Amino acid sequence: MTEPVPVPVPELGRGAAPADRARLDRALDRLAVTFRGMTARADEAQCECHWGSPEELALLKLPDTELDLDLLHRTWSAPDWSDHGAVLRRVLPQFARVLTGGLGAYAYDIDKVGISFHRAAWQQWPAPQSAAVREFLHAWWAHALLNPDPAVPVHELLPLCAEASADIGPWLAVWDDLRHPVADRHLTDMIDQWEWDLLEDALPWRSWFVWSEEETEAVRTELTAWLAREAPHASAPPAHPPNSGTPHACSASPTPTAGKTRTHHATATPDAATPGGAGGPTSRTWR
Repeated sequence: MTEPVPVPVPELGRGAAPADRARLDRALDRLAVTFRGMTARADEAQCECHWGSPEELALLKLPDTELDLDLLHRTWSAPDWSDHGAVLRRVLPQFARVLTGGLGAYAYDIDKVGISFHRAAWQQWPAPQSAAVREFLHAWWAHALLNPDPAVPVHELLPLCAEASADIGPWLAVWDDLRHPVADRHLTDMIDQWEWDLLEDALPWRSWFVWSEEETEAVRTELTAWLAREAPHASAPPAHPPNSGTPHACSASPTPTAGKTRTHHATATPDAATPGGAGGPTSRTWR
């Protein structure tokens, strides 16, 4: 397992903490230097009907040329390059800047980003290149955890980083080490987003490319064990099912864990097996 990169924890203030913004800026600059001059392979090909024109493909074989955002999106998200790693290296400095801004009009494809990194096998690249990518992902993650309103929500960025590295542990370890109210609020928000999946013993995102069924279950187990430790789950019946337009009963009260304060979210899920009807409330805890 990759060792987590230490995260400096500054004072809480408006916007992202300056130290973490500076770290992310340095990581972006490092990508620009490390991948300067990279191109796709000379013999790289793509489908003119479904991907783009020969002129657009030719741009990938020229170094350091900015791409329009539509072409950039089609490039990193295409699943059928003969050398996906070379293509990603070609666009990575620009792609990383766009990523940290939230992908703009292409934010709907944020769940494909981790798969694109994974497909590129970046951890097998030469050491200076893989180290630059690793530091970028860790700097971005730390920046998001300490930013009250990150461009990519934490509940979307965690799956991205986990899939990019094929490992959820280091990202949870960074979060675990933080002592910061903003990071704690992100934890509460993530539980709000994921609680129903977790209560059904499901990984809260699809991960069909990165992990096998057995590996996916191991990731789910690690995630739920971490959540059970960091945000103990207290039971209270929901007033309505999710997405009904009516909020369910919840609380956010401080819960001490391992010498720090976290928040927990109270909920329960209807138990279809309850005698007497479709849905007497019942409580359960994450396993």
